[in-house]
Amino acid sequence: MLVSVKTCNYFFLYFAAEVTRRSSIKPNNSTRMTSNHSDCHYCLQSLRGRKYALREENAYCVRCYDSLFANPCEECKQPIECDSKDLAYKGRHWHERCFKCTKCSRSLVEKPFAAKDELLLCTECYSNEYSSKCFHCQKTIMPGSRKMEFKGSSWHESCFVCQYCQQPLGTKPLITKDNENYCVPCFEKQFAHHCYSCKKVITSGGVAYHDQPWHKECFVCAGCKTQLSGQRFVSKDEYPYCVDCFSKFYAKKCAACKKPITALGGAKFVSFEERQWHEECFNCARCSVSLVGQGFLTKQDMVLCHECGSL
Repeated sequence: MLVSVKTCNYFFLYFAAEVTRRSSIKPNNSTRMTSNHSDCHYCLQSLRGRKYALREENAYCVRCYDSLFANPCEECKQPIECDSKDLAYKGRHWHERCFKCTKCSRSLVEKPFAAKDELLLCTECYSNEYSSKCFHCQKTIMPGSRKMEFKGSSWHESCFVCQYCQQPLGTKPLITKDNENYCVPCFEKQFAHHCYSCKKVITSGGVAYHDQPWHKECFVCAGCKTQLSGQRFVSKDEYPYCVDCFSKFYAKKCAACKKPITALGGAKFVSFEERQWHEECFNCARCSVSLVGQGFLTKQDMVLCHECGSL
């Protein structure tokens, strides 16, 4: 903050003969007192032998100058007289003794300060009232010090460290667990799972299959290598297969519709003498009535209900 300091320049008026005696120089026209400066411009009293001040080339006795031109102090409301320093900030004025912190009353003369709602505060009081608090130590982050921000909270740079190794995190990559921050190497060492397929660390996401962790991109069909995360799949000999590959390589075909029987979604099927049917396909070959849960007869490759089988 910039504060202007104004002091009044005093002048003393002597008879010309006194000036001559003091300086041993005979006065000439340039040093002789003028009529404009011999009397106070306001009260017209003689200024000879008295202090006076100039304003716009007019001389005023100290009393008149103070009553006419002195600024009122913002703190004590008294005029700031000629014999006092006038400290000004944004159009407001203070005596030197009155220019102090509103909260702790310490002098702000030639010291840094801040203004809040027209109140002057030293940097310490301003920080305690309005500056951010460190998320870790809950102490004020002083103006001018480096502040780290992460997920809406603030830290001292010295407090923003890895929870495990206590090294500063700065702007390095980090991982948060249970509201604590870790550098990547420490997090991987302490908490990370390793992918069952590639053996590398899983830092986020991942899927579980047969109680083992996998990267999403590593969890693929054993046949066509298509990613299976979020897709339907079938397990065979502890390997996952997409529906198409499982149907192609392993699924039995329905004796009626010839389509694969995958049993996905809990679908049921009927098996009889090395043949299988979808439950909805296990019907009488002549009248198409469902034979599920019913007695049936076989004739060559056909399955028939009792009625059709007796014809």
